[in-house]
Amino acid sequence: MTERAAPFYCPYCGDEDLRPHETGHGAWECASCNRAFQLKFLGLLTRGLQRNNVEGEGI
Repeated sequence: MTERAAPFYCPYCGDEDLRPHETGHGAWECASCNRAFQLKFLGLLTRGLQRNNVEGEGI
């Protein structure tokens, strides 16, 4: 997958006026609070999905 996953809002101020930042992949800037931030996928967790098998408690 070569497309960017765009954030929906700024993690600092909550505004939606975001643009890709010039520093590279995963970097975004917020026009509202004038901050730049970077999103990065770290990987999958090794513990995986844990199910609760207690009787009477369903999903």
